[in-house]
Amino acid sequence: MDFLSFKTSFPKKDSLIRSWIILDATNQMLGRFSSTVASIMIGKHKPFFSPHLMCGDRVIVINSNHIKISGKKWNNKIYIRHTGYPGGRKITTFKDLFYKDSRKIIFKSVKRMLPKNRLGRLLLKKSLHIYPDSYHKHEAQKPIIIKIK
Repeated sequence: MDFLSFKTSFPKKDSLIRSWIILDATNQMLGRFSSTVASIMIGKHKPFFSPHLMCGDRVIVINSNHIKISGKKWNNKIYIRHTGYPGGRKITTFKDLFYKDSRKIIFKSVKRMLPKNRLGRLLLKKSLHIYPDSYHKHEAQKPIIIKIK
């Protein structure tokens, strides 16, 4: 057996092809949908996945106004942030954030599923585009529509 033939090959940045994918959020559960989006952005569905490279696809999420959640999360789920000043804790409910801007709900959910490092921030900035309705401005990139069950 020739052990020199078992060489690990890593993809180069130049050889990576990143395509554009459209995902429709209509009647999708928030957590399952967000984990699918994060997995596609990271590139875990590709055979040459490497955790230290941006090898995933760019994702366009449409119809964020039609996302669903289960249970009593509509009234009970809260988002907490802090201003940095004493007593500066701000609490926002899911319902308020949904009516204010439904894109932020999917953005926050996907952001928390990505790696907490430079690569995760870069993926979030360059690979995720969220729109509240079915219109998007990325027709020139010829995106592929993928149905999620």
